[in-house]
Amino acid sequence: MRGENLGRQTRTARASRAGLGPGTLYVVATPIGNLEDITLRALRVLREADVVAAEDTRSARTLLRHYEIDTPITSYHDFSGAGKGRQLVARLVSGATVALISEAGMPGISDPGFALIRDALAADCPVTCIPGPSAVPTALVLSGLPAHAFHYVGFLPRRPGERRRVLEHLATEADTVVCFESPHRLVAALRDVVASFGAERRMAVARELTKRFEEIIRGPTAEVLAHFEQVTPRGEFTLVITGVG
Repeated sequence: MRGENLGRQTRTARASRAGLGPGTLYVVATPIGNLEDITLRALRVLREADVVAAEDTRSARTLLRHYEIDTPITSYHDFSGAGKGRQLVARLVSGATVALISEAGMPGISDPGFALIRDALAADCPVTCIPGPSAVPTALVLSGLPAHAFHYVGFLPRRPGERRRVLEHLATEADTVVCFESPHRLVAALRDVVASFGAERRMAVARELTKRFEEIIRGPTAEVLAHFEQVTPRGEFTLVITGVG
């Protein structure tokens, strides 16, 4: 009964916003693994929004179903095209409220959310952020490496030559370096890290953050490489490498 009342109240709140000027784009951080890592404010916004724009509709449905939220979901990802962004901005301009979520973590960080945020701002629509989980600070803190300043570079390039050039440049950074890598490219990337940063530079590789099999491998680059040459990489990886400073 309580859920039915809440649903009616939410639908009424959505309808009452029509015609009151542009709606707000809410950039909502969602769990990177453990579904309990979400704020009360994020749940309220997801429940009250007119639509949830999701990078991955499957993970979005899992999250919303877990918290008994019935807000409509629409896809918004790298392959959506500019037309989908224009549709969402048009809804904002007409007064709708849109909650933007990524596959996991904070939208706009290494995902297509940036384009929608940019377009909403260009259309003079209010944009605000609901802070929460992100793999970058989580891995940085767990690494045990200096965190007072860091250089985040997103995913390393797929092509070996380009990846080596990027790593050789990063090896001279004074600040700690944070990046993402996929499991099937991890060993090759770590070999390039050893070649560029040296065998003794301290680093940490975080795997499956906040999930059941969370693991942090810490040590000199050569030792971390040796570990993953023996253990098949599985899951999602965040690399943290200390700077030269």
